[in-house]
Amino acid sequence: MPNPVLHFEIIGENQQLLNNFYSGVFDWRIDPIMDEYSLVKTGSGSGGGIGAMKEARRHVTFYVEVADVAAALALIESKGGKLAFGPHPVPTGAIIAGFTDPEGHLVGLVQQPVKQ
Repeated sequence: MPNPVLHFEIIGENQQLLNNFYSGVFDWRIDPIMDEYSLVKTGSGSGGGIGAMKEARRHVTFYVEVADVAAALALIESKGGKLAFGPHPVPTGAIIAGFTDPEGHLVGLVQQPVKQ
């Protein structure tokens, strides 16, 4: 696949809040490497970072593959996230949804179609 996602960043105001949210929802390994920045290992080939910027608020939207969108949304809401859209089927047979994390970052979810 050309141009795969190799890194992502989630930059907000409260790094610890974001670290706890994403490790709790997706079981990602998050390792602080310096003040206000941590590296994220997702368990796949892609990884990223979570950090804090006092002077600006930024975010990146990305999609995370999950086994069950409904179950993931229930967990997300229990951890302080909010449904933004979906779930909706798409022409490929996948189901997508979006949520906002506790700081309002929009993140997508994808449930792949069942293989026959």
